[in-house]
Amino acid sequence: MRFYWLFALFLVSCSIPHQVCFGDQCFNVDLAVTSEEHARGLMFREYLAPNAGMLFVFSEGVYQFWMKNTLIPLDIIWLDNDEKIVFLAKNLQPCKEDSCPAIDPGLNASFVLEINAGLTERLELKVGDQAHFSSVFLPFSP
Repeated sequence: MRFYWLFALFLVSCSIPHQVCFGDQCFNVDLAVTSEEHARGLMFREYLAPNAGMLFVFSEGVYQFWMKNTLIPLDIIWLDNDEKIVFLAKNLQPCKEDSCPAIDPGLNASFVLEINAGLTERLELKVGDQAHFSSVFLPFSP
């Protein structure tokens, strides 16, 4: 059974375009599903299209993020199982130091979305707002 979930998750992450939408504003997202993808995130990318982002898929828990080796300013949005915003970190700046501060929401989340800095303000996003995922995400259990 575990093989089925892993295979299905692989197919979903590779073959179907993914979007995360807030109202009529949608972001085309790359998925970060594996621990290696989680660790790399958007590190070393020099550009992120205005309607793009990265969606980290986790089992429910508290997840800290940091901006180490991230070259572009970001907004980070933590979402729960119901795709509702539980925490926002806005206008996070790149960190090229050896020691970068962690952003700790202190709240459970199942998804974390990284988008270009300033977009949460422009879209007036706030805790409790509902996101919509355009494709079906399978339950993930490590």
